[in-house]
Amino acid sequence: MGEFRAEIKGRIMEIRQSLQAAQAAGDEDLADVHLSEIEDLHRIAARNGVDTGCV
Repeated sequence: MGEFRAEIKGRIMEIRQSLQAAQAAGDEDLADVHLSEIEDLHRIAARNGVDTGCV
């Protein structure tokens, strides 16, 4: 489970960086896609007992 936890948290952090870049560029459509990805990853994490509160 440790590897899964690290992977999902890392992916959330990567997508958050991409989200910030999209927002800075004014690309709201891409920002919405990234927000959806983050929400999906949080749901997956929750279903598997992974706390993503600090990510």
